[in-house]
Amino acid sequence: MDQLKEFIERTIRSKFEGNSRSSFTYSKPYTPRIDSLKMPMGYQPPKFQQFDGKGNPKQHVAHFVETCNNAGTYDHLVKQFVRSLKGNAFDWYIDLEAGSINGWEHLEQEFLNRFYNTRRTVSMVELTNSRQWKEELVVDYINRWRNLSLNCKDRLSEAFAIEMCIQGMHWELCYIFQAIKPKTFEELATRAHGIEMSFNYKEDEYSVDPNDDDGDDGDATP
Repeated sequence: MDQLKEFIERTIRSKFEGNSRSSFTYSKPYTPRIDSLKMPMGYQPPKFQQFDGKGNPKQHVAHFVETCNNAGTYDHLVKQFVRSLKGNAFDWYIDLEAGSINGWEHLEQEFLNRFYNTRRTVSMVELTNSRQWKEELVVDYINRWRNLSLNCKDRLSEAFAIEMCIQGMHWELCYIFQAIKPKTFEELATRAHGIEMSFNYKEDEYSVDPNDDDGDDGDATP
């Protein structure tokens, strides 16, 4: 009876200790085949742009692959990829199941599935309906519209994009730009800012202070 009790205690203890070791011991997430790959002679790991789990994961992969263009085959990239991660992305990597990654394509797909792109796609309808806000400076509007257009799923020529941007301006600016055809957004912003400044100058010039009374009320000599 004592032997049985001792056996049970030993079994439970060994199982607990085994789980404890596996929880705190790092295991490589790639297979022995990947681990056995040697980097090309003279290869020096470059300085990687690091990804922390935010931003565009596809852009990160593209940047990483181009940075490692002298690393050999794609499978050689697997062991290098961890160097380009930090923060939440690094935590994800070290939590991968031991020996589960058997190639670059597999690692890339796992990475993209985990850190999917959250960038919102903008439609042509949304761009067309974008308008300059009431108190918004025209340069701020142009920058806001331009940044929005970069997320449009349709490719826009610069000339067409400029025309769409103009249509959303305050009507005075939109009217003036019917006779002016800027060829670049830089030219559009420069001209629009100048026109807006001239509007503000004229408003200041013709504004009248209601408290400024130049009359002779009450002071006239009878």
